[in-house]
Amino acid sequence: MKKYFLPIVFTLFSILTSAQDDAEKVASTVSKSEIKGHIYFLASDELKGRQTGSSENKIAAQYLANMLRSYGVNPIPDTKSYIQNVALLKTSSATTTIFKSNTTEIKKIIPITKANANFKGKAVFVNYGTPEDYKKTNVKGKYVISYVGTKDNNDMRFAFSKIKEKRELAEKNGAIGFIEISNINDNIWERISHSLNGDKMETVGSNNSKLDQFSYAWVNDQKEEISKLFTDKNEIDIALTIEGIKQSKVTSQNVVGVVQGTDPKLKNEYIIYSAHYDHVGIGKAVDNDSIYNGARDNAVGTVTVLSAAENIAKYPTKRSALFILFTGEEKGLLGSKWYVEHPVLPLNQMVYCFNSDNGGYNDTKLATIVGLSRTTAQKDIETAALKFGLKAIDDPAPEQGLFDRSDNVNFAAKGIPAPTFSMGFTAFDEQITKYYHQVTDNPDTLDYDYLYKFFQSYVLACRNIANNPTTPFWVKGDKYYEAGVKLYKK
Repeated sequence: MKKYFLPIVFTLFSILTSAQDDAEKVASTVSKSEIKGHIYFLASDELKGRQTGSSENKIAAQYLANMLRSYGVNPIPDTKSYIQNVALLKTSSATTTIFKSNTTEIKKIIPITKANANFKGKAVFVNYGTPEDYKKTNVKGKYVISYVGTKDNNDMRFAFSKIKEKRELAEKNGAIGFIEISNINDNIWERISHSLNGDKMETVGSNNSKLDQFSYAWVNDQKEEISKLFTDKNEIDIALTIEGIKQSKVTSQNVVGVVQGTDPKLKNEYIIYSAHYDHVGIGKAVDNDSIYNGARDNAVGTVTVLSAAENIAKYPTKRSALFILFTGEEKGLLGSKWYVEHPVLPLNQMVYCFNSDNGGYNDTKLATIVGLSRTTAQKDIETAALKFGLKAIDDPAPEQGLFDRSDNVNFAAKGIPAPTFSMGFTAFDEQITKYYHQVTDNPDTLDYDYLYKFFQSYVLACRNIANNPTTPFWVKGDKYYEAGVKLYKK
């Protein structure tokens, strides 16, 4: 028995000692004052909300690159730079939007497609724009007008998901434009407008990089004036003006750095540590404040990755590390989309992407990991959080589709296991929406005692995953499992 017992004891002792050493290494580099300093800079008024393509966004990129350099993180392989340029096509917002019919005039309009319009002619009411609604209606060469969403669901998020389907049906029946009418309060409308009515961007080379010829717009008909025009008829004369939409090329920046692993074999496998550093810029003023500082979203996530970079550069892990800070997430996950199409290292060497993104928090006893149970690294993450007094939980709001709304999804689609580490939340409730994409998301509203635990949990989880002898992968049956099998030729 002694022959077998002693090696087992020694192995267990080594594992426990290693885990303790890693926790001590984390505690030695993660500093609450440093966390606070980074966040206060990135979410300062001077950076004006870090809008993609802005000079302030570029300042943030240079700041992050300099931080990586100061930690001893290596630049992009075969270069001396930490900057990956991202080529974008910018489509400006409209300068004029007016709907008219008879004595009705409405200016609360959100162009959904990037299309100018100067239309005077017939518009046909098609109820909710279902196939049944078109059966006895001639819409050829005309605009169609419908209610948003469906008869059973007019929630604006759901309505947005129906746009493609409705447009295709309208075009199939010969319509040349589409207007959907809603009736929602000003506060919700302004939030939607801020999100959808600003400048739009896409990566250069996208298939849909030309101005659209089909105008699709949402109109907020709060007094139901448009609806009343169709009381006794289903066709009216309208005038729709959408002007000022134009395109230009923009260059933004991903920030990338590398640390080589220590294990002769495992160093050929890379863990990606990622976050987006852009935010939504300047918008409608609330209480004389028009800067959307983005402390939670996503200065916090950006700085968790900086913390991991500082720690791993000082204490390299068995697997190699690739740190990526993305631009353009708020414009449609553009920085990560560009990266997976232009990787600095082969994607099949990237065995995990540990993304960090946030909307807010409502429970300081938790770390919420969107996709926690979807990869085999679950235990590595849970034990790390527990070590610093937090409980790791999975996505409590699957109805929000959060896994597919951050940069991790572009890696997941390629087959790379990719959950997102977020501050603790149990629901997408008022405590989240109070700050999410609001001018209130300022650095002085954060709980830095909680963040200290949260950051240490993330960095230790990074070390656990990177040092685990077993390569992480998707849990069998996951949506992206087969993509992983294909990527890694399993």
